[in-house]
Amino acid sequence: MRIIAGDMRGRRLRTPEGNVTRPTADKVKGAIFNILRNKVAGARVLDLFAGTGNLSFEALSRHAASAVMVENNEKALRIIRENMILAGIEECVELMAMDAFRYLRAYPDQIFDLIFLDPPYQHGLVVRAVRELAQPCRLSPDGVIVAETAKDEELEDIPPEFGLRKTGEYGDTKVWYLQRNFLG
Repeated sequence: MRIIAGDMRGRRLRTPEGNVTRPTADKVKGAIFNILRNKVAGARVLDLFAGTGNLSFEALSRHAASAVMVENNEKALRIIRENMILAGIEECVELMAMDAFRYLRAYPDQIFDLIFLDPPYQHGLVVRAVRELAQPCRLSPDGVIVAETAKDEELEDIPPEFGLRKTGEYGDTKVWYLQRNFLG
């Protein structure tokens, strides 16, 4: 796994052995950040189900202001900490060792510009997380939620606070881009 652009371009990041995480492939990550282009610099990032922190590290390399990474697996947490130190970005990362839904309930007032959701596939976790992010709304007015699912998964019953703006398919991965709807 490596950072593909920005200040840390080319930096290799460590990954846990085995199938503890499923880091976003470079091809998919490149497509995501090409779409997000001008939304990254200065952004406050929330990375639920952070895994390796791959997406947050990429955003920070491209001048995101800060990142909150939420992960509950000890092996993944250890790797994220090691990568934070190697990249020298400890001061702009808040690493939360807890379940994503517990985090959302514990910190309801935090607002983010970019929210990454890359949970284990086929468990309905993206829809559940999007519902939790809607009440109260954790996304800034111009913010974007980027969610990864299996190609054959669907996001049904998206809360009215969010609208689907775009999708992309890359191999067995589908990426969803949600933004706020402004209801009268």
